Amino acid sequence: MSEQEAVFGLRWNDSISVALFTVMSYEYLLLLDQEIKYVWNRPWSLMSCLYLVVRYLGLSLAITWGCWGGMFYIPESVSYDILVVLEWGASVYFCFAEAILIWRLYALCNQSKLLLYVLVGSFLPIVALLIGTDIYLYSRPHAFSVIELVTPNIKYCTFSFNIGPMPAIYTSIPIVCYDVFLVILAAATLMRHFKERREYKMRPNAYMVMIVRYHILYFVLNLTNQVLMVILWAHIPTPAMNLSELFSDTMPFILAPRLIISIWDTHAQDDCVYVSTAFADCVCWTSPPRFEQHEMDSVIPLTWRDGVSCESVHREQS
Repeated sequence: MSEQEAVFGLRWNDSISVALFTVMSYEYLLLLDQEIKYVWNRPWSLMSCLYLVVRYLGLSLAITWGCWGGMFYIPESVSYDILVVLEWGASVYFCFAEAILIWRLYALCNQSKLLLYVLVGSFLPIVALLIGTDIYLYSRPHAFSVIELVTPNIKYCTFSFNIGPMPAIYTSIPIVCYDVFLVILAAATLMRHFKERREYKMRPNAYMVMIVRYHILYFVLNLTNQVLMVILWAHIPTPAMNLSELFSDTMPFILAPRLIISIWDTHAQDDCVYVSTAFADCVCWTSPPRFEQHEMDSVIPLTWRDGVSCESVHREQS
């Protein structure tokens, strides 16, 4: 590689690193107030623990990715070890993000134990596949390595994909299929919910709609991420490679924490007149279907009067 090409690659690397730091810093500060309010000032729960894992594991991975390469000089041997840790860390993060989606689907489907066993059982082969992928593709210098570029004026490290994209394509197919299964299940649950609500002439549950919307958004972004990760193995031009890395190193780490925070924030803005439990145990966000049943049980026996809403009638009864 000529010095001009090395300088060109370094400039792209530094520009992407600055963009990554900017995006992740802005996202962190944007959610900090809500995090303090809904996590640190509330009783601990499973979802708050999952939030902290995806929040700070993702932030750590993104910052390390931004520092790796040309932003700070790191020797080649150390750079390779850091790169392998980053790839394994991304797989761990993916597993936790999928666990959040599985837990939300479990809540959407009325906490069906059978469904939970099916979702977890079908996810275990995906975990095994991720481990195998990290071993075969990212833990062998023959397939994935680090190159130190040294010229009279610059010195930095970059990664090198030494085999074709086909192994990455084969390993990404089951992951995409599993996400397709999750998004279809979420959409089917929402359609059934819409049908039930129309029968009682009631508005859809905001929490259920939000969860399904995030499922669809996560599916689209994860599909895009899988495609970009495959493209990286095809020796694409430097600008395209760096832009792909920027997407892969930011978007997955932003969406999962937002899924949790958005539900908490929506609940906090809601009067939640149907339940009197503490926020951390409130049925309307931990298990939307039970909330739906509770709401319908409160509404069905009532005789509707013109100009009187469901909420006002409920308050009159209480």
